[in-house]
Amino acid sequence: MKINDSITWRPFTKEDADELFRLTDTSREILREWLPWVDATTKPEHSLNFIEGTLKANKEETGLTGAVIYQKKLAGACGFNQLDWANRIGYIGYWLSPAAQGNGVMTQVCSALVDYTFDTLSLNKVDIRAADQNLKSRAIPERLGFVKEGQIRQAEWLYGHYVDHVVYGMLKDEWRKH
Repeated sequence: MKINDSITWRPFTKEDADELFRLTDTSREILREWLPWVDATTKPEHSLNFIEGTLKANKEETGLTGAVIYQKKLAGACGFNQLDWANRIGYIGYWLSPAAQGNGVMTQVCSALVDYTFDTLSLNKVDIRAADQNLKSRAIPERLGFVKEGQIRQAEWLYGHYVDHVVYGMLKDEWRKH
């Protein structure tokens, strides 16, 4: 999916494993603040296992996660960690390397994925959750006009402490008016 001249979203390939690991490893300190899997990602095989999991979920239509390419380089990951077909909800998750942050990359990728959700997948709702204190992550659904639906207390255990999650939602008919 070409977003613009400098941003593309595509499914991961197994060949991305080494580059994904390098990106994770060089971004480790910043990613670790909000993502529980960082400490367990210690070698390229862990990134390959993640990619294989995304490919399986993509094939089984239980998820749809891919690579964010910015200026022709792998810059992060974004997609649907879960596709809930029974309730027609897609749950978006994402992360972006520090070098690519601050350029609107993830906002544009998420916007394109929301379009895809409603136009192609015919889902009714997109859900984005972020840690209460993760203001950069929360800014994305806020910029896109998502509704803040609530907060889940102690939703996630991150390296010795709990964090609350803020839940954002966008309904298909709201997106059309946006």
